[in-house]
This record gives sequence, C-alpha cells and structure tokens, in this order.
Amino acid sequence: MGFKQKIINNKDYILFPIETNYIKPNDSLDTILNKTISLVEDNDYLVIAETPIAISQGRLVDESGYTPSLQAKFLAFVWSKYVWGYILGPILKIKKRTMINLRKLPPEAAQHKEVVLELYGWRHGLKPASEAGIDLSNVPGTFVSLLPKNPDKIAKNLSKTLKKLSGKEVNVLIVDSDATYKIKNKYFTGLPIAIPPIKANMGVFAYILGQIFSNCGPTIIASSSSVDIGEGLKIANICEEYQKLNNNIETIHDMKEKLDKDDVVSVEDLESIVHTPAIIVRKTY
Repeated sequence: MGFKQKIINNKDYILFPIETNYIKPNDSLDTILNKTISLVEDNDYLVIAETPIAISQGRLVDESGYTPSLQAKFLAFVWSKYVWGYILGPILKIKKRTMINLRKLPPEAAQHKEVVLELYGWRHGLKPASEAGIDLSNVPGTFVSLLPKNPDKIAKNLSKTLKKLSGKEVNVLIVDSDATYKIKNKYFTGLPIAIPPIKANMGVFAYILGQIFSNCGPTIIASSSSVDIGEGLKIANICEEYQKLNNNIETIHDMKEKLDKDDVVSVEDLESIVHTPAIIVRKTY
C-alpha cells in the first residue's frame, strides 16, 4: 500500500500526517519512524495516538474470555443503558450520539464491564463509555486495547531514536482521545495516566465534572520532554480535529460503518484501510 505525503496548513502550525498500514501486535514502531526521519525539523512535535503503541506492545485483552458478574451486568444494562442513556445523559447534556449508543448496548457490553471492573475497578466501571482508555475501535474481533505500558519511556526512547537518526530535536507526545477537563486552572482526566499538571485516574468523577466545566480536548498521556500544558493541549486538539475530518473513527460503530461491517471486525478488515497513527506538527511562527 503506497502513501502520498500530505501537508496541511493551520493558522499557527503545519501538519504532516504519517500514514501507515495497520500496526499489529509485536510490530515495531519503525514504520512510523521511517516515515518521520526525513520530514522532521528541530522543535517539531511528533504526536502519536496511544492505541497503535499499545497494540504493538501486545496490550490486548480478549473480552470473550470473561464471564460477566452481576455487578458487570448492572453496570451495562441498568447503569449505562438506562441511568446514563435516559436520565444522567440528558441532564448533563452528553453527546446525543453517545446516548443513542448507550441505549443500544449489545449483550457483550456486560463482558466489557467485567474487564473494566477486574482491571480498573468501580471508579472507571461507573463511567458509561471509554472507560480507563480502553479502545474498541482499532482492534479485531472481541479484543480491546489497554493503554500503553510505560508511555513516558516510549516517548523518550522515540525522541532519542529520532535524534540519532535525523539529528533533530523532536518532542514526542502520546495522546489519548479521552478528554482532559479544566476547572479554573486545574486540569483533570478520567484516564489512569496523564502528564503533569493533569490530575489523572479520576474515572467517572472527571466525566461528571467535565460535563459541567470546560472540556479541553484529548489527553496527553506522555511527553518526551517538558511541554507547556496550554500549547500541548492546543497541538493535541489540532491533531484530533484532523483525525475527525479525515478518518472519522472515534468508536467501534464508526469503524464498522467505515468498513461496511455488521459483524466483528477482522485483522484483514483493519489492514484494508489507511491508518494515521502519528502527525508531525510544526510551528509557523
């Protein structure tokens, strides 16, 4: 599969999307680096989505192997489907599409909640969707992807490798689409991990407060060097906006729609489409 390099001009930044084939478990991240080396300049940002990194690490869980407990069934079919889908969702004005998806939760949602409970506990299980950064949209079959292991180490190693191969100083950011929120000058997220000064691991409490206060966009879970939080979040938002406009895959429902699939998504399906796991972002000023 061949890719033509794209260049997107933003008011303050230039974006160089890095398009690749589907990154599978145990694949190296060289496919991203090889396309990056000849493009980067000093002080560029390389913004990488968390899921391809996690998949390359083999951070996959097969939810079909989990037997839902009564608690998981309650969270899926009472708490998420009805309480959030029909009561809390409208009150807190969450996205209409999210409420529709909650009201149509399939039977396997209970297995998903069991995974969340066993790995992350009630704080994350009570969140109606996108619990603990678990990703369902870019993985095959009944698998889900957890957050990457040691993302800070990964970011620093990638930056060092780029320095060695290109001679350029590049700040690597690893970003999750789950939101960072803000109350006055305090940043927080439901995700288990995030860079300072974002307070992490707030689970459902962050989600509820976030519907009332400011949504700052995606969460930076790792950075190879210190980054101003305002600029970092601005860059993360620009990259997410590009992904939405060009790929429009935020949920498993989006992936199935893109692939025109009614049943499970296979590795072959995922390999049939172009992926954009990373974007180089360069200041124009």
